[in-house]
Amino acid sequence: MSREPAQAETTEITILGREYRVQCREGDREALNASVELVERRMRDLAETTRASGERLAVMCALNLAHEIFQIQATGGVDLVPLRRRINSMQSRIEEVLSSQEKLF
Repeated sequence: MSREPAQAETTEITILGREYRVQCREGDREALNASVELVERRMRDLAETTRASGERLAVMCALNLAHEIFQIQATGGVDLVPLRRRINSMQSRIEEVLSSQEKLF
């Protein structure tokens, strides 16, 4: 039984007001949109702090993102301990709020 690879389709994205046509496989649209939002946010932040624009801004953003990826890989991934602590704290807070809401009914 061979599975055919997901078909790619052309879609338009917008980053900093410029439209680009890119290929996106079926099922990857959500990840593409999240990537677009990340790049958009990072480029806007970088543009504000450096006053860079155009190709220079894109290269600086790409280098910053690549650096972050290499740092995560060098440390063996994301440190889950602080994330778990934060999730547990949020979960406790949610439970407190829900229990106080239950008393209202």
